[in-house]
Amino acid sequence: MSTSTVEMEVAFAENVSVTADTLSVELSDGRTLAVPLAWYPRLLHASAEERKHWRLIARGRGIHWKDLDEDISVSGLLAGRPSGESQASFKKWLATRSSRPAKRPSRRR
Repeated sequence: MSTSTVEMEVAFAENVSVTADTLSVELSDGRTLAVPLAWYPRLLHASAEERKHWRLIARGRGIHWKDLDEDISVSGLLAGRPSGESQASFKKWLATRSSRPAKRPSRRR
């Protein structure tokens, strides 16, 4: 008996959107993954404006939010893995956010 080999194509992120409760990632193979924002506490506690400032990293293998110091891999999303950040690390990050002065909106002239 012979066994056929199945080659797995790796899907890459092409676009990202974040709502108040969902992270959605459009993949190169046509799928869209949607996961609860609660899986990623830094995104959950971010402003809508901060959530918009993402970029693809490693040719679409991951997503990075510079302002939030958050990286999410496509492989982690596909595996259904929420953030692995410890509570201590998250609380420290949250404390630094609350101690920063609020950013004032820029005025356009």
